[in-house]
Amino acid sequence: MGYGDGTLSVWAGENEPTWERATQVPIVQSVSFGYEDVDEWISVALGETPGHIYSRNTNPTVAVFEERIASLERAEAATAFATGMAAISGTLHALLGPGDRVVSVKDTYGGTTKLFLEFLPRNGVDVDLIDTDDHDAIEAAVAKGCDVLYLESPTNPTLKVLDLERLATAGHAAGAVVVVDNTFATPINQRPLELGADLVVHSATKFLGGHADALGGIVCGIQELVDRIYHYREINGATIDPFAAYLLLRSVKTLHLRVERQNANALTIARHLEEHPAIEGVFYPGLESHPHHDIAARQMKGFGGVLSFSIRGGFDAVRAVLPRLELAHLAANLGAVETIVGPPATTSHVEMTADERAAMGIPESLVRYSAGVEDVEDLIADLDQALDVVDQ
Repeated sequence: MGYGDGTLSVWAGENEPTWERATQVPIVQSVSFGYEDVDEWISVALGETPGHIYSRNTNPTVAVFEERIASLERAEAATAFATGMAAISGTLHALLGPGDRVVSVKDTYGGTTKLFLEFLPRNGVDVDLIDTDDHDAIEAAVAKGCDVLYLESPTNPTLKVLDLERLATAGHAAGAVVVVDNTFATPINQRPLELGADLVVHSATKFLGGHADALGGIVCGIQELVDRIYHYREINGATIDPFAAYLLLRSVKTLHLRVERQNANALTIARHLEEHPAIEGVFYPGLESHPHHDIAARQMKGFGGVLSFSIRGGFDAVRAVLPRLELAHLAANLGAVETIVGPPATTSHVEMTADERAAMGIPESLVRYSAGVEDVEDLIADLDQALDVVDQ
């Protein structure tokens, strides 16, 4: 029987009786696991018998978290990392080596872009970053030869949307592994594997965690590919801590409820700001004015809890408006139950210069707004009073 997202969020991965039949997954805060029989120990170490040897490799608490997210993404397997960037970098380094070629878009998260511009080329990887809005150009770049096609949709922080099914088809025609960062959408709103992707990555720190109290990352997808990434992670050591995995597991139980509320709040706020005289532009795929709205409506069940908007008056206006907000953390995070705001200069693209951000189409007047689960009327009133300072 195929369960729905709400049921999977609560129950997936909890198939076996836990220690002393606890109703919650225990935190197994043990580095190693002992065996009285050497032959059984060897069998577990070789993967012939289920079990755990050492928590850098596998851990019972982590294993339940991996199975839960794999179930939500309808994936064959998953492996967890210490952070979202560890999951992204681990995936790319596991799949790419000297002489290989990766194609991606210019609008990826700033840390991911740094991998493409700085670290992968050091390892002899050919990187081609294409304008995110030009699907024809992406397909042409892939057709020239591609080992990995790396996509992010919606993008951070400009909320651009890629046609994942179309691009996955192009990637597979070239023999590429297709990887999609699904952090902004979550498996509640979008399942890239069902659209043709081979692997899905998440910064679990964001919506999956939802409470801004645990770092984590995860990769889901085809078993053979996940095994390769797991092997890279177990040797390189970017292992998620069992306590963080427990916190994420606890949080995922309400993922479907939180995301539904955040979807609704973000859409209502985006529509309000679209009519606000202090706002130059609003970027949210749920708006009919969004250039990729038709693609988003086709491949997403909800449009996500993050929007961005550009304030009239540039960065000086951003400096004036953000401290006036009473119902938002000014912080470098997103996806939490409380609203979080910040400019790319201090959040998604802090690693880049103003000129580099401008080249990526990210104006200094842009603000990323991660809608929480508060009453939307209160959030709108808070935005309005903060924006009163802007000359209109």
